[in-house]
Amino acid sequence: MGLTRFPVYDLVSTWYHEGVPGHHLQLAQWVHVAEDLSRYQASVGIVSANAEGWALYAERLMDELGFLADAEERLGYLDAQMMRAARVIVDIGMHLELEIPADSPFHPGERWTPELAEEFFGAHSSRPADFVESELTRYLTIPGQAIGYKLGERAWLLGREKARERHGDAFDLKAWHMAALSQGSLGLDDLVDELAAL
Repeated sequence: MGLTRFPVYDLVSTWYHEGVPGHHLQLAQWVHVAEDLSRYQASVGIVSANAEGWALYAERLMDELGFLADAEERLGYLDAQMMRAARVIVDIGMHLELEIPADSPFHPGERWTPELAEEFFGAHSSRPADFVESELTRYLTIPGQAIGYKLGERAWLLGREKARERHGDAFDLKAWHMAALSQGSLGLDDLVDELAAL
């Protein structure tokens, strides 16, 4: 069976305006090609950094494709990016109990605590207090999960760039997305290599 059985790219191009999340496309394709994947790839082995990396990649793709042309849409995208950067800082800082740099305008020289993380996250995102508290509980109970999103996005971008370099002018972004979403769940090292080989 070929890898072009489900027109995922056409759905990706309508993702932002139709409200179809990146996970919908990714998981639907995994189900669709499940018989071509190992049981690990198709079900129990979902690697959070891969799945969430695709979601962030899909958001970035919508920006690259020009779907975020309105100021409100662009601002929403950038706001979400800022929130994700802030949560990487607090996740790493809290779990490693790092010292905040001396030249930081935010509590210089102090060590990260959940209380400081809540203050920082609240100050650097447009989210309400109950959301910030909920997110902080999530970071405290799942160390590194917030970081996985950004590492996954970087893996998707690196794999695409390597594939583009490999194919030069013959690189077909639509075909690459179709093949990439047909890989199932892979760890990040394997993901980069497999995406680069497409």
